[in-house]
Amino acid sequence: MECGVVIRKIKEALNFDFSKVVGCLVTHEHGDHNKAIKDVLSAGIKVYASKGTLEESGVLKHHNSRSIQSKKIYQIGNFKVIPFEVRHDVKEPFGFLINHPDCGTTLFLTDTLYSPYKFNGLNNLIIEANFCEDILDEKLKSDKKFLRDRVLKSHLSIQKCIDLLNANDLSAVNNIVLIHLSDSNSNELDFQKKVQEATGKNTIVARNELEILFNKTPF
Repeated sequence: MECGVVIRKIKEALNFDFSKVVGCLVTHEHGDHNKAIKDVLSAGIKVYASKGTLEESGVLKHHNSRSIQSKKIYQIGNFKVIPFEVRHDVKEPFGFLINHPDCGTTLFLTDTLYSPYKFNGLNNLIIEANFCEDILDEKLKSDKKFLRDRVLKSHLSIQKCIDLLNANDLSAVNNIVLIHLSDSNSNELDFQKKVQEATGKNTIVARNELEILFNKTPF
C-alpha cells in the first residue's frame, strides 16, 4: 500500500522478499505517497493508481503501471479493490476499499478534506486524522493564513475523522488505524483517546515497524 519512503526501507520491511507482493496502490502524486514509485515499478511490482496520479508521477507509460478508474472493481491477486474519488489539492486522488477473504473489507482513506461516501460491511479502517483545528489555529495564526487554509482544504481533521466514522456502520469493525498525523498540529495520545471513546473500537496510531493483525473477525 503506497510507496512514500525510499525503496531501501520498503525492501527492509519486506525482508527483501517481493514474492508475495501482488501490487502497490498509490493514492496521489505527493512525495510522501509516491517517493519510490519508479523504483517499485523497476522491481517488477505493478502500481495501481489513477491516470492523473501516474501522469504526475511520470510513470504513466511504464509497462508495470496500471491506470484504474473510480468505482470499478479490480482483482489484484486475492484482493478486490474499488478506488473512489477524494477531495485533495492534486490531479486525481483516490481512496481505496479493499476486500480480502482473510481480512474482510478495509477502508484506506488519506489526504482528503472529507469523504462523500458511506461504506457498508467494514472490518478494518486505515484513516487520516491529520490535525486538530484548535492546534492549527494556535500554531498558524494570521501571518500563516495561506498554509492554514491549505491544510483545512486538503486534509482530514480529527473532528471530521470522528464525524466520518460515526456516519458509517462500524458494528463489524475490528481496528481503526489513524495515519498521516501532522508532526506539529496533532496530539497522538489525544487523537487515539478521542476516536476510541467515540467509536468503542480498538484504535491504533500508525508508527514505523508497527504490525497489526487484520482479520475478518476479532480472533
